[in-house]
Amino acid sequence: MQTLKEVAAVKALMREASNWSVMRWLAEKKRVRKAADRANDLLDELDRSIKATWSDELKAAYAELAPIAGKKVASSSGNVSPEILLLAKRLRQADNEAYSARMDAEDTFDLAEKRLSTSMAREGAQKAILSWDLKEKAIAMTKSGVDATSNAS
Repeated sequence: MQTLKEVAAVKALMREASNWSVMRWLAEKKRVRKAADRANDLLDELDRSIKATWSDELKAAYAELAPIAGKKVASSSGNVSPEILLLAKRLRQADNEAYSARMDAEDTFDLAEKRLSTSMAREGAQKAILSWDLKEKAIAMTKSGVDATSNAS
């Protein structure tokens, strides 16, 4: 899959960046940040495209687990099978873990830039790789949601 190949290339860049000197980080930080943003965008796009193929039942169960901006979502749990509800909870948890890791990486990069800290930038690179690994795992689970709901039909 092309998206995952591109993300793998960004991961390789981040691994390489983990060994850069201060001068190299200063020279390359914009390129690294652009590459990281591109990897995040690609993974988000892939995730959305897969979720668009979910059954209405899974979409409803998943949406119910995350009310938007404090607004209550109409409860559909009576209409959702226990298996689908459990799957939606697992998918939501995986997405939340990946999102938290991504925010941690971005916060670390921001702080590294403010402090001009190479060690923090290296830490941010490692955290970014971890966040993409978690996002890829969540996407694999998202694909399983498609399989599980299509097999249940």
